[in-house]
Amino acid sequence: MVNLFFEDTEVLDYDPEFFVLWLSKVVAAHEKQLGELNLIFCSDEYLLEMNREHLQHDYYTDIITFDYCVGEFISGDLFISIDRVKENATIQNEMFHVELCRVVVHGVLHLVGYKDKSDTDEREMRRQEALALDLLVPRET
Repeated sequence: MVNLFFEDTEVLDYDPEFFVLWLSKVVAAHEKQLGELNLIFCSDEYLLEMNREHLQHDYYTDIITFDYCVGEFISGDLFISIDRVKENATIQNEMFHVELCRVVVHGVLHLVGYKDKSDTDEREMRRQEALALDLLVPRET
């Protein structure tokens, strides 16, 4: 189950079912099952305060992932800064929704077990993000 929440930011035009279908495929590709996944969209300032409080980091970030996985079930809270996603999309000349999906799947890949602290790990994370973006389920209109 995927739940969407909004903290001090505008509501996005995304159907939770879009994320359920796509993220279920991503998780299944890693031989896991989708459990309870909360996507909490927020502002830069909200996420900065969380970064300070929970990780003792004093800088902006696009996502903070809290891991609640049990066995093969992928569960967690993904706090995502919409401000950071918008800025990253502009810098990388990417469409907002593609960058948003990249950030969301980045958090899910952490829950699956991928890391990104070393150069090697970061390259593998980027490769996995690209593979996951290739699985995007088109939204029905």
